[in-house]
Amino acid sequence: MDTNADFKTNYHTHTFRCHHASGSDEEYVLEAIANGYKVLGFSDHACWEYSSKYVSRIRMRVQEFEEYKRSVLYLKEKYKERITILLGLEAEYYPMYKDWMLEFCVEQQIDYLILGNHFYLSDEYGVYFGHMAPRYISRYFETCIEGLRTGMYAYLAHPELIMRNDYIEWCDSIEEGFRRVCIECARLDIPVEYNVLGMQANRQSKKEMYPHHKFWELAAECGCKAIIGMDAHSPHDLDARLYEEAQAYLDSLGIDIVHTIEPINYEYLMSRELMREN
Repeated sequence: MDTNADFKTNYHTHTFRCHHASGSDEEYVLEAIANGYKVLGFSDHACWEYSSKYVSRIRMRVQEFEEYKRSVLYLKEKYKERITILLGLEAEYYPMYKDWMLEFCVEQQIDYLILGNHFYLSDEYGVYFGHMAPRYISRYFETCIEGLRTGMYAYLAHPELIMRNDYIEWCDSIEEGFRRVCIECARLDIPVEYNVLGMQANRQSKKEMYPHHKFWELAAECGCKAIIGMDAHSPHDLDARLYEEAQAYLDSLGIDIVHTIEPINYEYLMSRELMREN
């Protein structure tokens, strides 16, 4: 893993296909180049093959993936002399659909997944961790850890997502839950993401949700590594000044910043799952 402070990378980039981002794929690439990024990973909200008739309005559909992949690979070739482009997805941990996602990653030659733990079990059930009943708090921490242990995810995106709930304040029980997550990330050597889009949202709302300073102090204490995720939903979210501000904050805490992730070997993970089943 590269820890070169001058090596700007971003693996958290969305596209218009998720229905809440704007700009063309090429505009993101050009903005990344203009702002000095060396690597740009596209990681739009993952499609899922639901067993129900549920249709999500915040992610691409399975039938849209082929065009997404074709676009990303075209740009990868077109700009290969100027920037490295990777094909990824931001995906939840859905135990009932884990095998489907693993097979999908193998078939589609996905470079990496980011764990964006937005929903409990599946978004079909409507339990969003950013706006949930208190009884689901422990479920958030548990599913973060379970998902990370699968080996399918390169890092944990916006780990403090539950701080979006208005009733949640930092307290001993919340700290203990986050401590468990941080200890597991450190043990597995999986980075936690400093989410720059969240940093912008905190300023706009004048409320500290994520990133949360208490979490990052805890992450530093637990020996976690950090990765800066722009969580770009428009090309302008790749502004290098925002990246550098995040970097300076993490440096002030003494947290090692990861700039390079290795592609995940999903064929190996699938073969391991098959061996377990047999």
